[in-house]
Amino acid sequence: MRNDKDRYWDCLDQAMDASHRGRMDEALAWLDEALRAYPAGAEAHNGRGEILWDEGRIDEAAHEFERAAQADPKFVAAHLNRIELMIEELGAFESALRLCDDLLSGRPEFPRPETTVQAEIYYLKSKALFYVDDLEGAIFLVRRANKTAGMQPVYAAFEGQILFELGRYEEAHRVLEQTAMVDPDSAHVFYYLGLVLERLEDEAAGEAFARANALDPHHYPIPLEVSAEEFENAVAIALDNLPRSIREYIADVPVLVEEWPSREMITTENISPQILGLFVGSPRTEASPTSQAQDLDRVMLFIRNHAKICRDQEELIEQIQITVRHEIGHYLGLDEEDMDRLGLA
Repeated sequence: MRNDKDRYWDCLDQAMDASHRGRMDEALAWLDEALRAYPAGAEAHNGRGEILWDEGRIDEAAHEFERAAQADPKFVAAHLNRIELMIEELGAFESALRLCDDLLSGRPEFPRPETTVQAEIYYLKSKALFYVDDLEGAIFLVRRANKTAGMQPVYAAFEGQILFELGRYEEAHRVLEQTAMVDPDSAHVFYYLGLVLERLEDEAAGEAFARANALDPHHYPIPLEVSAEEFENAVAIALDNLPRSIREYIADVPVLVEEWPSREMITTENISPQILGLFVGSPRTEASPTSQAQDLDRVMLFIRNHAKICRDQEELIEQIQITVRHEIGHYLGLDEEDMDRLGLA
């Protein structure tokens, strides 16, 4: 009579076959059967986590990846899945960074990563650093990932994205252009190439955006064409829609319209080139009740960044209203919770 471990591996094979054929419910059933045969099966828990993640059942997936890592601390796939889920879905960036450091520590209780796995850990740690605004740390690690594994399009594309966010457009252009030649089917690469070319005032930006849209129209719509006059009219509508009490507070605060943030603004204000709006100056909470708005107080809105995320004029007006309200909230010294409560988020 075959032992339970044999039954476990047979069920895993059946689950893999069902998964490849797109029969996910059947795959989950086989994985459940595998775990009945061998409850400590890390592979089965990890497989359940991957399917549940694909189905959007994030908390359940996280639980399965954790159980897989506990069942076999040297099962590297479970660790990598757990870290990626923390970064992409849960926003648990600090926890992800700690797990990356654990895997790179060389401690005997963790797997000793092969070269390709080590590169993936560097890449995941780079992404976590990116999301906590440590862009210099992120660029260092993604380059280390590429050096470790050889040129990988995914890593190179992320390097180009980080360089763009740092306002280092010429470097980003070189990296993304090379990556586009290696991976001509990546909508993400062509979209960021379009962003970079746009900032470099290169007419090829439109072609890059069109290519990204052709590859993935849902995530990368063609940027909306909007003139400065149309945008300013939408801003006026947004201001008119503010509550009267707030309009009185900001009567002396100019709302300025620019194409996009300057490089100097990106570095001095530590902001993303893709930011929609920005309040510059001193919040009202730091001024005396009778003081007037200072000459430097202003709200800035960026036309091209709004145009990237709106599909039509109606969406554009709605988004401008949201941005104006949000930046005015910063001027009034409100935090995110206050702005949610007052309808300014």
